[in-house]
Amino acid sequence: MCKDLTKKYEYAWEKYSKDDLKDVFHLSDKYKTFMSKCKTERECVEEFIIRAEEAGFKNIEDVISKNGTLNHGDKVYANNKGKGLALFVIGNRPFEDGMRILGAHIDSPRLDLKQNPLYEDTDMALFKTHYYGGIKKYQWVTLPLAIHGVIIKKDGTKIKVSIGDGEDDPVIGVSDLLIHLSSDQMEKKGNKIVEGEDLNVLVGSMPIKDKEAKDRVRQNVLKLLNEKYDVDEEDFVSAELEIVPAGKARDYGLDRSMVMAYGHDDRICAYTSFEAMLKIEKPDKTCLGLFVDKEEIGSVGSTGMHSRFFENIVAEVMNLCKDYTELKLRRALTNSKMLSSDVSAAFDPNYPSTMEKKNAAYFGKGIVFNKYTGARGKSGCNDANPEYIAQIRSIMEKHNVSWQTSELGKVDQGGGGTIAYILAQYNMEVIDCGVALLNMHAPWEIASKADIYETMRAYYSFLLEA
Repeated sequence: MCKDLTKKYEYAWEKYSKDDLKDVFHLSDKYKTFMSKCKTERECVEEFIIRAEEAGFKNIEDVISKNGTLNHGDKVYANNKGKGLALFVIGNRPFEDGMRILGAHIDSPRLDLKQNPLYEDTDMALFKTHYYGGIKKYQWVTLPLAIHGVIIKKDGTKIKVSIGDGEDDPVIGVSDLLIHLSSDQMEKKGNKIVEGEDLNVLVGSMPIKDKEAKDRVRQNVLKLLNEKYDVDEEDFVSAELEIVPAGKARDYGLDRSMVMAYGHDDRICAYTSFEAMLKIEKPDKTCLGLFVDKEEIGSVGSTGMHSRFFENIVAEVMNLCKDYTELKLRRALTNSKMLSSDVSAAFDPNYPSTMEKKNAAYFGKGIVFNKYTGARGKSGCNDANPEYIAQIRSIMEKHNVSWQTSELGKVDQGGGGTIAYILAQYNMEVIDCGVALLNMHAPWEIASKADIYETMRAYYSFLLEA
């Protein structure tokens, strides 16, 4: 009898009992707390490490320094310069048999302060910024913004900065031209309405009392920063300060079925991967949660996926398990299976022309599997093998996980990429999968609570079975 494929991907909400719904909303509540607190990659790593240690994970540096070993069921983490993290739960099968890997990125589009950011113009103090990742620049004006990051002083002292998200904190922002004077501006294309060099953040307008001083408003801002953080203007050179939307993650929709937050891409997949890793105890194959930086700008640098951190730390773990040779490492990487845990685009009824409905993702239908991403004829994508997809299908159905397939918009409409192709270079099986979003790369993105829950369940099922 022919199966009705129109009913293939049904809404996850339909299957939930009252107890299931409690679990769905409980996970989303924890996720909102995480997203409200962790708005930079450094903050994500710090929070993950705190929770990992509470769950019994040990710092691999401590194990190495004590000439320790790792055995079946042991849990370790490796911190990559405070901006990336790897979690391992050791299996009892040889590493040559491969690992089960969840890989997500924890950086998100934002505005970064330039190295010499502070200036004064017409009695106003502003910060110069350079946007990070793909953004629609006009979306970042008139919003309440916050500063999160670190300043490293010459003596190596690290000073954490967070202004704008405390209950009584001031906020900052980028101004916009009033509609009454914007006739020329409104004639410009969307990518020119606000230029990158015009994303200057207004931070002050009050001068110091010394009328003989130069740039009195700027001097007042420096004075305030010095009083709060004991820094001077030169310290901006060795700072990493990110301008992000101010405010907490919130329930979205009158039915509270969605979550609005800054940085869903891709902390939503990082968080669900992390939650899945915490649930794993004594697996047969070693499980690895990998959380990396710099995906939004090409996965470059020492904390991006293109660095050797992943390969090197796997070698270190194998060595602690007394199971390392260079050949075994190569076999372990080749025989591993990975979910490239990254977000996808949800169908938006306000913009239906950008997607082909039979191959689009929808809110509430569970985790999204993307066989390929890329653009312009699948350029730059991984394009997962059908044999691997068949195995994933079997795992999802065995564990009653709601899932769907999608591509990122119509052919020739655009596209995007993930870290999948980088891991696939080791010859391992990789597929993209994650939560579907509305407003992707906007300051505030939207996700379905059902999809968050099903994605966590999917990752856990993968770690058990793949």
